[in-house]
Amino acid sequence: MTTAVAAPFRFFSLQVVRTRRLGPSLVRVTFSGADLAHFHSDGRDQSLSLFIPAEGRTEPAVPIELGDGWWQGWRELPDDVRAVMRSYTLRELRREPGAPDEIDIDFVLHGVGPGASPTLGSARAGGPPSPAGPASRWASRAATGDRVVLLGPAVADNRAIRFRPPEDTDLVLVWGDETAVPAATAILESLPAGTRVRAWLEVPHAGDVQDVATAADAEIDWMVGGTAEAAIRGARLPTAEHPYVWIAGESGRVKELRRHFVGERGVDRRRVTFVGYWRQGLTEEQLRETGE
Repeated sequence: MTTAVAAPFRFFSLQVVRTRRLGPSLVRVTFSGADLAHFHSDGRDQSLSLFIPAEGRTEPAVPIELGDGWWQGWRELPDDVRAVMRSYTLRELRREPGAPDEIDIDFVLHGVGPGASPTLGSARAGGPPSPAGPASRWASRAATGDRVVLLGPAVADNRAIRFRPPEDTDLVLVWGDETAVPAATAILESLPAGTRVRAWLEVPHAGDVQDVATAADAEIDWMVGGTAEAAIRGARLPTAEHPYVWIAGESGRVKELRRHFVGERGVDRRRVTFVGYWRQGLTEEQLRETGE
C-alpha cells in the first residue's frame, strides 16, 4: 500500500510502459500505474524525486512503510540495497478517457549509448555531468515493466512548482541548459496565445533540438554545444514594463544569469525565478549534503 508522506506529496509505485529516444542525449521514459489516480499537478516545472533500483536489483528499496520516517530508514539501508534517488521534472501528465494515466520524464544521457558524450549531460532533466552515472545507465536500458518509486505531488498547486509568472507579466524570458530543457519546453507549450516569450535552450548535439508546439509569440534560440551567456547579454529584448524571468540548470551559471537580469537588465529580483538543478563537480548525493 502506498504511504503518504508530508502532504501535499506522496509515494507512487510505477512501472515503465515505453521509452523513446529524443536525440543523442535525451530519452523519454513513460510510466504508468494505478497510483497515478492520486497524482495531481498544475505545474510545468513540477519537481519530482525518482527512486530506481540499486545496481543488480529489480525493485527500488524505499521504506515507505515507515511513513515520515522513510528518509532516515532509506539512508540507513546498505549501499547495495538502497534505491538510487534522483531529482527530475515532470515532462507531461496524460489522462485520457478509457486509457491508463501516464507521466513522461525526460532523461539526459551521458557516457552511454551511441553518440552520447562522456562529458555532457546530467541526471536531472538532476545531477552533474559524470561518466555514465546510475540514472543514465538505468534510463538507457529501461524496458517495459521496470519498476520505480516516485515521490511526487498529490495536490495540484504545491511548493515544488517554481514557474509562477505574475498576472501582469508582459514578457517571459527563459533560459535552461540540457537538464532544464524538459521543464522549459513544457513551460513553453503551456503558454497561451499572445504571451511574448524569448527563450534560450542549450543542448549538447544538434539532434537534441526539439520542435516546440506553443501558441505563445515565442522566439526560441537553441544553442548547440555551447553556452548562451554571450547571446543573452548581447540580445536586444522586446520592450516590457513587467518582464518575468525563469532560469534553471547548473547552479553557478544560474546565479550569473540572475545577476545579469537583475543587475544589468534591471529586472525586479522578485520577478526572477532561478533554480539550480545541479552543481558542477558535485554528485546529487554531495549536493544534498551541502544543503543547497
